Amino acid sequence: MRFRALIGAAMVVAVAAGLVGTATIASAAHSGQMAYTCTGGARPGPDPSAWTFVSIPSGTYSSLTVTGVCNVAPGAVINVAGNVNVAAGAVLDAQSASSTITVGHNVTAASGALLGLGCKPNPLNHTTGHPCRVDPTGSSSITVNGNVTAWNADTVLLNGITVNRNVILIGGGENVLVWPIKTNTIGGNLIMSGMRPNWLGVIRNNIGGNAILTNITITDPDPNDTNPTIFIASNTVGQNLICWGLGPNVAGGFGPEVNTVGHKTIGQCVNLPTF
Repeated sequence: MRFRALIGAAMVVAVAAGLVGTATIASAAHSGQMAYTCTGGARPGPDPSAWTFVSIPSGTYSSLTVTGVCNVAPGAVINVAGNVNVAAGAVLDAQSASSTITVGHNVTAASGALLGLGCKPNPLNHTTGHPCRVDPTGSSSITVNGNVTAWNADTVLLNGITVNRNVILIGGGENVLVWPIKTNTIGGNLIMSGMRPNWLGVIRNNIGGNAILTNITITDPDPNDTNPTIFIASNTVGQNLICWGLGPNVAGGFGPEVNTVGHKTIGQCVNLPTF
């Protein structure tokens, strides 16, 4: 989880320094709500510790568009009636500080974007949480009433959020960053295909529909890691668990920590511990 530590550290620096960026409010919408666009910040290279952030404040917005390098103010309460759109190459970091975010429709991330949602402490005697860097004892409460969709994103981090429909992540991961998909509640399907992250863990999720993972290769550059492994562990899947083309290795839970699958387990995941 090197990336989470780096981006969290970058956010702490940004908050401490009181960085000021540009956030614009666009045309008026129904019920007095306004469309909010977060711009500014800087992403000079692949190292998140060198990035500077603009903070999105608490508020009620008709939509939220991120075109810059943006995070959420610690403790922010953000309500978006419509969609959240993270533009190509932009950053939305809502996983380094606790916040309460409700999205009425969908969250999308475009090519080269970074989308991070949710943080929570590790559970007792376990490391499957995703502690907030600003306050490791804090927790986010993030609900997306529609879908979360990313196409060729650099990085997607989903930790302890609720998505009432589907999570669809296609392609991306070319900058070899980590992709934790952990402790989420997904009402529909989890579909992941074609990414090449540094590390991928699909762990402790409650998925109402199918979990489908295909053609994913992790590219961990650590020379000391002789056994790079995708972890698919301790998930509850209401329908089918389907895995094809995952590598170099795939592992499940240990001991009682197994995947619970309502219908069939198909492909590589047949060999994982399931109930």
